[in-house]
Amino acid sequence: MNVVLNFAKIEKRSAAAARSRNGADKHEYFAAVAHVRYILRKVFRIIEEKAKEVGLESLAHQALLQVYGSPNQELRVSELAERLDIAPAFASNLIKGLVKSKYLKRDSDVTDGRVTILKITPAGKAVCDRIDNEVKPHVDYFTSQLTNDERETALSTLMFYVGPGAGPAK
Repeated sequence: MNVVLNFAKIEKRSAAAARSRNGADKHEYFAAVAHVRYILRKVFRIIEEKAKEVGLESLAHQALLQVYGSPNQELRVSELAERLDIAPAFASNLIKGLVKSKYLKRDSDVTDGRVTILKITPAGKAVCDRIDNEVKPHVDYFTSQLTNDERETALSTLMFYVGPGAGPAK
């Protein structure tokens, strides 16, 4: 299926959502937020269910994705905790299970031996790849059911939060 989106229309919708959010009648804004959250929740549910089927809780899967997707496929424990928005102590408990399952391995930072570096293992990569391969047809089917209008609404809402004009960049 070939999807053609109108990015000028997406930018206009994003601006309209911003005006609605700051105006007296916030319905347009909340309608767009509800729609994008529906899409994201549906896709995340598909992924979370598959992760659970292979023995990974949602947060454990997210941890693997964060390490696998990091620039060098490694993160400090504190960085992983930040990316998961959890306390470092909770991250440490989560990591123990992933190390025990041989999905992650711990190494010492070469510049600071007190710091633990987490690295994705071949088994960790394989389980992430397996989940992704198995959810792809389900996610593709779900998203193929979305109209261009629904896609543009979702993208405009995401642009509102992270696109141009979303706030100062770091």
